[in-house]
Amino acid sequence: MTSSVRAATEADAAACAAIYAPYVTDTAITFELEPPSTAQMAERIAAAHAWLVLEDDGVVVGYAYAGPYKERAAYRWSCEVSVYLDGGRRRRGGGRALYEALFARLAERGFRTAVAGMTLPNEPSVGLHTAMGFEPIGTYRRIGFKHGRWRDVLWAQRALGSYDEEPVEPA
Repeated sequence: MTSSVRAATEADAAACAAIYAPYVTDTAITFELEPPSTAQMAERIAAAHAWLVLEDDGVVVGYAYAGPYKERAAYRWSCEVSVYLDGGRRRRGGGRALYEALFARLAERGFRTAVAGMTLPNEPSVGLHTAMGFEPIGTYRRIGFKHGRWRDVLWAQRALGSYDEEPVEPA
């Protein structure tokens, strides 16, 4: 099986929506309640700072993306990141491959910090983010209600570049 990571296009929207839908309907990993349509996913791909897909033999089996962390100007060097894999692809290195490529692309574009939120409990996600160099920065307690329970969200961050010099505008 040949795996590769590449930039997503609008043509990948249906595959990304299909990967994401079970996370929305069957888990509390995301706080969305309705899976986005293909058109909505295409809009998200177009609006992201970066959006990458993982392909196995030409079939999209995962994706990772970065979007704005907050809209205030001083946050523009920071971004929020997420990764999603097809159910059969978990714990096989796909998340790491996507994140490594995403972080390299973000660093090239001048971003300095990546943040990620993880609904708890979610040991696979916490493990991946820890392995990728994220450090916990805090937990929002009972911040969302899904599937009949209040949910906590752990926030973590990692550096994408140096903080020593005056930053250039991110691309």
